[in-house]
Amino acid sequence: MSEPAATATENRACFELRGASQTLTVMELHHFDPDALERDLRDKIRQAPNFFRDLPLVIGLDHYEGNVADLDFFQLIGICRTHSIQVLGVRGGDDDIRRLARNAALAWLPGGQASAPRPVPEPEQDTAESTEESAPETTSTGAGRLVTQPVRSGQQVYAPEGDLIIMAPVGAGAEVLAAGHIHIYGPLRGRALAGVHGDTSASIFCQSLEAELVSVAGHYKISEDLQGDDWRTPARIRLEGDVLTVDPLTR
Repeated sequence: MSEPAATATENRACFELRGASQTLTVMELHHFDPDALERDLRDKIRQAPNFFRDLPLVIGLDHYEGNVADLDFFQLIGICRTHSIQVLGVRGGDDDIRRLARNAALAWLPGGQASAPRPVPEPEQDTAESTEESAPETTSTGAGRLVTQPVRSGQQVYAPEGDLIIMAPVGAGAEVLAAGHIHIYGPLRGRALAGVHGDTSASIFCQSLEAELVSVAGHYKISEDLQGDDWRTPARIRLEGDVLTVDPLTR
């Protein structure tokens, strides 16, 4: 290396800090029971095993109802690591939570508006605000499920048997799951997991592919993998062998 080039390399900073946006999975913890956590986590992983492999995870405490003294982040981290899930940090909670997170070498993120308790909607109440907070209405269609309202951030819709049909958008931060196919007559901006019981013939159909994650029978792709020619166009996501493929849909 010539002397001028070596000098330029030595004078250049070895790193730079940049702002970035990254979609992360949040485990909203309601209470801490190690045995229940292990059992429920195992059930979730059984639905989509490849999705959880090396998954970066944030523990959300915005809706935590248990005692702070019961929280054992070391034990929680250990349970997650046995399933190849990497806990990065904790979101929400008070100064005691922040101290516990720091002692466990976890990052602490402030909670959002969701940390305030949400009022239980009155049965007769009919306002725009309560409509946004409530879960989307669903109708049973034989073994499947039909949703006629938008699925908003933080909401989850699950069809444990058959197909899931959604006649509205699926927002960022929302999650929809089905044992069979998923049909979305609108943009898919959240997460869609089809064939969660292992049905490799399942597909995901949407009018605009803008997803954070799609999965069929445990094979998944995240947003960065999807942003090709079919991004923001009508698409079908399916398995071809062991490869998750995206096919364009003609309007």
